[in-house]
Amino acid sequence: MTPNCRLPVVLLLAAFLLSVLSASASTPVDSSRSVIVRSVTLQGNYRTRDRIILREMTLHVGDTVRLAELPGRLAWDQRNISNTNLFVTVDLSTILIPPDDSTQVGWLDLSVAMKERWYLIAYPVFDLADRNFNEWWYDRGRDLRRVIYGARLSYRNVTGNNDVLQVIFERGFLQRTVLSYSKPYIDRAQRIGLRVDLSYSTNKEIPYRTQFDKWVYVKNEEQLRSRAYAAVILTHRRGLYHYHTLDTRYSRNTIADTIARLNPDYFLDSRTEQQYMSISYGYRYDRRDNVSYPLRGTLFTGVVGVAGILPHDNFHFLDVSASLTRYWPLGGKFYATGTVRARSTWPTRQPYFNLRGLGNSVDMVRGYELFVIDGQRTAIWRNSIRYQLFNTRKQLNWLHIRQFNTLPIAAYITAFGDAGYVCSTVAEQYQSRLANQLLLGTGMSLDIVTYYNFVMRFSGTINRQGNTGFFFNLAQQF
Repeated sequence: MTPNCRLPVVLLLAAFLLSVLSASASTPVDSSRSVIVRSVTLQGNYRTRDRIILREMTLHVGDTVRLAELPGRLAWDQRNISNTNLFVTVDLSTILIPPDDSTQVGWLDLSVAMKERWYLIAYPVFDLADRNFNEWWYDRGRDLRRVIYGARLSYRNVTGNNDVLQVIFERGFLQRTVLSYSKPYIDRAQRIGLRVDLSYSTNKEIPYRTQFDKWVYVKNEEQLRSRAYAAVILTHRRGLYHYHTLDTRYSRNTIADTIARLNPDYFLDSRTEQQYMSISYGYRYDRRDNVSYPLRGTLFTGVVGVAGILPHDNFHFLDVSASLTRYWPLGGKFYATGTVRARSTWPTRQPYFNLRGLGNSVDMVRGYELFVIDGQRTAIWRNSIRYQLFNTRKQLNWLHIRQFNTLPIAAYITAFGDAGYVCSTVAEQYQSRLANQLLLGTGMSLDIVTYYNFVMRFSGTINRQGNTGFFFNLAQQF
């Protein structure tokens, strides 16, 4: 019997709640007094080109700005420059010549002082093959054979234009090679960007099905799966906060006969090969104060993707998703976050390899970190209240490398409550206990945020089924 795939009403009402919160921003005080920006001076950008920084600013030479708006404009310019991830610190200072009674207009000299990051990061890889540290620790017996080793090179700001070259060479549990280059702007107007990705990976041990919301693995001395893709991604940035993306890629995936026998639905109909061209369009409105750990602002994303557009393609797929997150201060050192996220895919009958519910990506209800819930449609409502323990900047004078001797560090106590739902027509087939029912999770965490976008999170959770756990997560955005 096909399950009822309607999502709970409480999740659908969440979008309305967030839209109300988003509309509660205060109205700036009106003022007839204005200043003209006379100069903008940039300091400390030894490699980064001036135009990359000026692209992030709302204040430019010759602009007229009301005094009532000036503090807010300066604050967002500082945040926008910081969110390029090119600098350890960004500080704005001003010299103001106030308007007099006759002209009603004054002058503003603006200075931006920056400390650039260390852009070339080459480091050895010792990573876990599992979805997260918690699965490896609790479900895989802390097996050190399930590690990935190798090397990664991340070379940011190669030409001073915020371009990025990445090379990944990994061996061990996973054999993977990745080459990627991106340049945010290839035109003079600094609107059009380009990225090219090449990737090839193989496995000798893979999950071939899900049972009781856990991955079931099979291992062989021979190669069980290979994945390869080539992608060309065009980006268009309109203004400061609007991003458009057009992603075109060709993918080819193969599995051994063993996998097709164990799960004929892995690629459907016992096939051992999957190849297709896909194209997707994405839109993102991103006005957050800090991309690695936001405290205020709004993030909206929407994606529509189609796979199987060439005549010989043997995989056809439609994917639609949207997400809205609102961050706002509550007063004092308290902050709140609310997120609504939904995703729907077609057709109903899908290869197991392409099923994406909750738990096998960033989409997750906290409290269910150890579970993978497969399905064709998902919805999540996530809520957090944070209290800032401290937020400081330490100067390490004994360290004579300027890219590392300034240490920003902050810590937060977070209380959270999440709800989610996975609509699945394969719940019986894969013996799921969590699909097609409301998922609820709550808990608290200690979040530590430091330089180079490191966020460490230690959390304790409990879910609707009474499962408790203590989890550790480490995230970084280069």
